[in-house]
Amino acid sequence: MASGHGARRRVGTDGALRRDINLLGLLFASLGSIIGSGWLFGALYASEVAGPAALVSWVIGGVAVLLLALVHAELGSMFPVAGGSARFPHYAFGGLAGYMVGWIAWLGGVTTAAIEVEAALQYSTHWASWLTHTSASGTTYLTWPGYAVAVGLMLLFSIINVMGVRRLAQSNNVIMVWKVAIPVLTLAALMIIEFHGSNFSTHGGFAPFGAYGVLSAISTGGIIFAYLGFEQAIQFGGESANPGRDIPFAVIGAMLIGVVLYVLLQVAFLAALHPSNLSHGWSNITFAASAGPFAGLATLVGAGWLAALLYTDAVISPFGTGLLYTGTSARLSYALGRQGFLPGALGWLSSRGVPWMSIILAWVAGCVFFLPFPGWQSLVGFVTSATVLMYASAPLSLAALRRQDPDRERPFRLPAADLLAPLAFMVANYIVYFTPWGTVWKLYLGIAVGLVAALLWQAAIPAAERVALDVRSASWIAPWLAGMGVISYLGRFGGHGQLPRWWDLVIVAVFSVAVYGLALAVRLAPEDARHHQRAGEAETSRERSELGGLSATA
Repeated sequence: MASGHGARRRVGTDGALRRDINLLGLLFASLGSIIGSGWLFGALYASEVAGPAALVSWVIGGVAVLLLALVHAELGSMFPVAGGSARFPHYAFGGLAGYMVGWIAWLGGVTTAAIEVEAALQYSTHWASWLTHTSASGTTYLTWPGYAVAVGLMLLFSIINVMGVRRLAQSNNVIMVWKVAIPVLTLAALMIIEFHGSNFSTHGGFAPFGAYGVLSAISTGGIIFAYLGFEQAIQFGGESANPGRDIPFAVIGAMLIGVVLYVLLQVAFLAALHPSNLSHGWSNITFAASAGPFAGLATLVGAGWLAALLYTDAVISPFGTGLLYTGTSARLSYALGRQGFLPGALGWLSSRGVPWMSIILAWVAGCVFFLPFPGWQSLVGFVTSATVLMYASAPLSLAALRRQDPDRERPFRLPAADLLAPLAFMVANYIVYFTPWGTVWKLYLGIAVGLVAALLWQAAIPAAERVALDVRSASWIAPWLAGMGVISYLGRFGGHGQLPRWWDLVIVAVFSVAVYGLALAVRLAPEDARHHQRAGEAETSRERSELGGLSATA
């Protein structure tokens, strides 16, 4: 997961953004987000959890995220506004639902900046061994000096954003070609230089950990994390020259390219391992420089030139992504402050037109997340679950808006939406369920902090200034989150293992259908939904002008 933008975004004479991002620009925006630090680590961690069957995990994960992407494709072409992913639930279910999804998106944003820092430092261990420590179990953590460097990098991200040069983080077409070329070159070189076909059937066979390993790898192996980011084309929908055609093409095209690339990278990784690296089994793969898996493999097979290239790219690419996501998360809290859910100070702009208080908050929050998640693998489940919870609101929003605004133009119309929308919601819940309970409860704690902060702020301000929460229309959120928490706690994936095998999957499915039905039952009335749409589009236009033409992401 990373981010890149394939076209310049210019501001018209009236202060509004011009619609001059073309199809290729949107495709590169989503593809650049999909190809990030996930490819640097995903193949190793997925192999440790699922063995060669990680290939199946990549396919299942790709199909799952593609289904969510198809839902977003209709919504994005229907509402080509900046920051659409977090606005759709606001349109369908009102203020409280919009805030909750926006807050969850903010959690995903600040932790994405943090995880990219951890990715860069983990690979930098090649030059500075004191940055990280690898335990006997093979898990890599930041050392205390590594923490200090991580905090310093987060501060650097914030300073650059406050200076108003956020565009330095936005990649162009040339950088996008580089981002694609490096993993393609890596998988091609490894397959040519070293290919041990026997690795796919040794040490327990193709699926040494069974279906449990295949499903666990989807969340904990970094697979879903690697696929995250397809929505970037939607975030830039308000600036597309032809959103009805280009947004669906960009979202679906980027996902298909991503699935093919990641499956091939997994094949190359599995086959390049020397049989001696598997002497302790798939759960404990051993080779030099395992903190930087593909670079370590390149060294192992004698491709020192490739290792040097990977070590360099693994520092530069995450740095650019972390820089961008610091601004992204600040933009989210800025919007929440401007909308009145959080203190208005978060909406303060500097003379350069940047939300400096929100940037400071992003820095502090990102640094705090290093403590409970001191390594890339430990944080990946949190980022995945937070982002997938945001994605999960889209199928509900699609179903509601089909009923609230049936006559609105839909340049891309999802076929069989009455079947695929609940299925997409179910898939999102499965991904959260496959995340260990030890990560889920920390995410829930972060969500609770956001809810309490918003309610306290609403209680502190005069009644005339309070935001309409539309509590009834958001009443599906509490049972949804509570139910998924209970299922995760009792489940087999890092929980207490009290739910019987396979029946736990049935329980998630039935529960998802029940929440889906509840959400549709309490959705906003059509006239209220259209009111929120008009207000949201007007607010988006104002935010674009105030932020100097930078895209909104809330």
